[in-house]
Amino acid sequence: MWDPGQYRRFAGERSRPFFELLARVGATAPGFVADLGCGPGDLTAALAGRWPGADVVGVDSSAEMIRSAQAMLSAGGPASRCSRLRFVQADLRAWRPGKPAGVIVANAVLQWVPEHLAVVASWPGMLASGGWLAFQVPGNFDQPSHRILRDLTASPRWRPLLRDVQLNRQAGQPADYLAALAGAGCEVDAWETTYLHVLQGTDPVLEWYKGTGLRPVLAALEPAAARDFLAEVRRPGARGLPGGAVRHGAAVPAGVRRRIAPLTPALAGYRSLSLNFLVTSAEIRGFGSSWDSPFQAMLTR
Repeated sequence: MWDPGQYRRFAGERSRPFFELLARVGATAPGFVADLGCGPGDLTAALAGRWPGADVVGVDSSAEMIRSAQAMLSAGGPASRCSRLRFVQADLRAWRPGKPAGVIVANAVLQWVPEHLAVVASWPGMLASGGWLAFQVPGNFDQPSHRILRDLTASPRWRPLLRDVQLNRQAGQPADYLAALAGAGCEVDAWETTYLHVLQGTDPVLEWYKGTGLRPVLAALEPAAARDFLAEVRRPGARGLPGGAVRHGAAVPAGVRRRIAPLTPALAGYRSLSLNFLVTSAEIRGFGSSWDSPFQAMLTR
């Protein structure tokens, strides 16, 4: 179902939540690091680069993604020099580490997993003493791209072909994750981040979505039907994708004049929401917590 090349488009924008979450992980020398839902492995390689002394494993259920990740290891780039990095194909619901993990990371994967709150609640038990769990889930289920997909798949034309397709399930409520993790005896730092991406290219929002949310639909349809479906998604009007042309320019100090570029059709705005959770069995009371932002809190046992 997955297309690693399509997924890697807009890789910089997609990886921002991962790196901003990872920056808050305080592990110094973990012995074992796991990346659950590793995709094509680029971000797993970044984990190996940060902790070169650790055994690092990337886990993904997609054969296409794992083949791409393993090919990266033999391509002669920086990842090929990470001798303790490996990738395995497995369902993260059934995967278990062979030893306690110093760090477990899961970036933008849980929205594809049924009943994933139970999965999340099992992860703290896989951590070594003082270990860290960091995971992020998209929270943009109410955005136009998702509403369009739900409406189209339920429409008279497409429902007979797509009634059995499982769309991604998106995130639960932040309080539900907090309750599941606190119930497992964890200290939890949780916060919400909204990203306003400026995407370039032809139909950039559609191209973004073709790498993720549209994958089950495109995999279920014959090529001609898939083209017709995408044409309906593109259709202007109530069902058209958001993200019209935006002004693209950098902020400048007050009093300094700067010409702003004219509206450019090749640029489109796209809003994504990230729910972030940082869990540790170490004592981190007060780290990064604030009640000033929605869903940002520190729970302490």
